[in-house]
Amino acid sequence: MSFFAKPKIVCTGFEFLEGPVWVDESSPFLAGTGARSGALIFSDIPASRLCWFADGRTGIVREPSGKSNGNALEPSGMLVSCEHENRCVSRFEGRDAAQRLVDRYDGKRLNSPNDVAVRSDGLIFFTDPPYGVAEEDRELEFQGVFCVESDSPDPMLLNDRFDKPNGLALSPDEATLYVADTERGHLRRFSVGPDGTLSDDRKFCDCERPDGVCVDTAGNVWVACMDGVEIFSAGGQRVGSIPLPERPANIAFGDSDGSTLYICARTSIYSVETRATGALARRGRSAPEACCS
Repeated sequence: MSFFAKPKIVCTGFEFLEGPVWVDESSPFLAGTGARSGALIFSDIPASRLCWFADGRTGIVREPSGKSNGNALEPSGMLVSCEHENRCVSRFEGRDAAQRLVDRYDGKRLNSPNDVAVRSDGLIFFTDPPYGVAEEDRELEFQGVFCVESDSPDPMLLNDRFDKPNGLALSPDEATLYVADTERGHLRRFSVGPDGTLSDDRKFCDCERPDGVCVDTAGNVWVACMDGVEIFSAGGQRVGSIPLPERPANIAFGDSDGSTLYICARTSIYSVETRATGALARRGRSAPEACCS
């Protein structure tokens, strides 16, 4: 099977890249940019910038960004970001200041929200490892996976048994949540209830220091790992890999057909033409498709 072409650098010269998410040409974040067919939004964490890339050009969406890490789109098109510096999950609509959505659980400050996924009904899932907070400043004694409704400041703790919960993604039918546990070197798989509660906790796959995760319409799970991107079937079998010269942190499908994989790898963004289609690109449009023949 062949899932992809050779990766190529599309932009470089950043400090540490994370949180890629594709927005279409109607997005308010692209007003005045001249981007004709959508753009990739991503975080440069140490620079505290949210940036965009389109048509060989880059620009800034928000600065400072609270050292944002993971990003995701709400159904309304607003951007949800995990901010390391402010230890919160925020919402940004492309103008004015970002709105702090949630920064506490049970009256205690979150560690440093890392990555985020949004269900089609607007429910927000996020991970909260301590990567962005000094040990002496921590208020929570655990590293949790949470969900929160878009109009609520009170998150629900879903799981507190991770070492370092990191990237996460929903399956195409949104019935399964995948969560990377970076230090333990595996992804876990959960069944998701209507209210966001998780059950049926199982190890999904092993991989070296997994970080960002995305899913295609066939249910394959793509994972940013130590030496590149690893691809697993919905059953957890490794079916492909994309080696890279820089260690990747996070990944997302984009472009108008949803078949280009964008990879945030330290100082550079790589693109890979694939035979897959990102699940988010097809949300609400069609049934899952095969990614290869």
